[in-house]
Amino acid sequence: MSHDSSNSPRSKRLQLISDYGCTRSSKCRKPCSRSAETVSTRREAEPVRADVKGTQHLSGPGRAGLTGGPAAGRAAARAGAMAKLLSCVLGPRLYKIYRERDSERAPSSVPGTPTSVTNPHSSSWASVFWSISYYSSPFAFFYLYRKGYLSLSKVVPFSHYAGTLLLLLAGVACLRGIGRWTNPQYRQFITILEATHRNHSAENKRQLANYNFDFRSWPVDFHWEEPSSRKESRGGPSRRGVALLRPEPLHRGTADTFLNRVKKLPCQITSYLVAHTLGRRMLYPGSVYLLQKALMPVLLQGQARLVEECHGRRAKLLACDGNEIDTMFVDRRGTAEPQGQKLVICCEGNAGFYEVGCVSTPLEAGYSVLGWNHPGFAGSTGVPFPQNEANAMDVVVQFAIHRLGFQPEDIILYAWSIGGFTATWAAMSYPDISAVILDASFDDLVPLALKVMPDSWRGLVTRTVRQHLNLNNAEQLCRYQGPVLLIRRTRDEIITTTVPEDIMSNRGNDLLLKFLQHRYPRVMAEEGLRVVRQWLEASSQLEEASIYSRWEVEEDWCLSVLRSYQAEHGPEFPWSVGEDMSADGRRQLALFLAQKHLNNFEATHCTPLPTQNFQMPWHL
Repeated sequence: MSHDSSNSPRSKRLQLISDYGCTRSSKCRKPCSRSAETVSTRREAEPVRADVKGTQHLSGPGRAGLTGGPAAGRAAARAGAMAKLLSCVLGPRLYKIYRERDSERAPSSVPGTPTSVTNPHSSSWASVFWSISYYSSPFAFFYLYRKGYLSLSKVVPFSHYAGTLLLLLAGVACLRGIGRWTNPQYRQFITILEATHRNHSAENKRQLANYNFDFRSWPVDFHWEEPSSRKESRGGPSRRGVALLRPEPLHRGTADTFLNRVKKLPCQITSYLVAHTLGRRMLYPGSVYLLQKALMPVLLQGQARLVEECHGRRAKLLACDGNEIDTMFVDRRGTAEPQGQKLVICCEGNAGFYEVGCVSTPLEAGYSVLGWNHPGFAGSTGVPFPQNEANAMDVVVQFAIHRLGFQPEDIILYAWSIGGFTATWAAMSYPDISAVILDASFDDLVPLALKVMPDSWRGLVTRTVRQHLNLNNAEQLCRYQGPVLLIRRTRDEIITTTVPEDIMSNRGNDLLLKFLQHRYPRVMAEEGLRVVRQWLEASSQLEEASIYSRWEVEEDWCLSVLRSYQAEHGPEFPWSVGEDMSADGRRQLALFLAQKHLNNFEATHCTPLPTQNFQMPWHL
């Protein structure tokens, strides 16, 4: 039986209340004494009761608000939840949430102690398997071809298996995304990350700095083209890279005809293949993916120490070749220590990372420190060839000057081992740099490469290094005019060409000799060169002092000679001091200069340098 709800007593009563705010007869037109507030309250409450009972006879704006508003809100909430779920599925891996720091308070939901959100060791197994599969795929393809598994009749079933595997991997990715979506810490992290990508404000970056996650998703903090004055002052690097010193041709005077080019082509192809496969990985083992995965727990622990204990700030720099460089800056300018006003840019070795590398020495000494990873190391992208290394070093120095606010006169370059290449390049390209400290470094890569390769490969090794891996540290260092200190490891097993006990085979000696011969060619003539070699043969401080005293070196006299020449001729090197000097005077001056530019450290190549051995270079 149908029933018209619009004519019911209850409906008429509601209409009276809506029109007059009164429950009396419809003939009554007297003003109601009830307050407007009470009427409004009942007017809002009554539709709720009507809606509960299923009567939806009201019309007008009230009805639209009841039906359209909540529905639209629920739809927007569902869309937002799906978008957040998709962000969690595609989002980066979150390694750790750092604890709160006194100077920069983290968000309230961030725990007060370090929180490991994922286990990096277990979560990287898929990446390790992928890396192994990638490098072994040519051998697997060749094996399948030899066995006849690449025929059409066998490829079709294999494609079914591959499709099933892909579906399983997609399901695993969705399950991982759901697990992240149910984690409030990850949801807060992904919200901050998305906000930082939209707006690079200081507050968003401060909040993002409380998280350690896959660095590929970190927003770029500094671009190589950002300094507006660099193209006017230095010409600026192009997208092909910064300028490098090119090696001289192996055979001078040979006409570079088309026939000669054709003859050289097989050798050039072989050198290219060797450099881009075996050579690069031997020279920079830290760029090997499996080694980085094995070191991941140690690197994460080192990052946590720099951020939580040293208040380090991580940043991503974009170099001119498109590589992204991972950096860590520790600012000590606000401390009472005067050396905190100086910035030490650290250049790591061929298997070194700023998380666990040589940055600890200047940090303990109280300096402000900027560490960075080679291209292809940890969070940095690319491959560590000399051109990419120089491009990375260029954007690091630009970042220190234009973003961190250090003047070149307040910047010190500190390099360990193979990091001497980038340090000497920066010293050559930025002549106003305050000082250069090279620890366990060498003059040239060719003698060290020949040491580990067969003698029959001598020509190939020399050609490959000169064309693709030319680390000419001594040549670049001689272009620098500022103070330099070399630190030689007396038991170095890496940069010696024979055995660690043979200290004269240490290539640090050749670096010192080439450096002194460039700056003081008259002093480092036959007599000076011979006495410096005798001094370098000393394997202990007692032997050094014995040689030093045998020639009766008068330091005050040496200082007066050098200062007089500088006052008369200026500080520009090379100097002609010693031209009219006796052989005995040249010996004294050569020993004095060698002792001022080289310090011995009785240790092996990888022993951390103690703070007391980190000294500023000597200068007049």
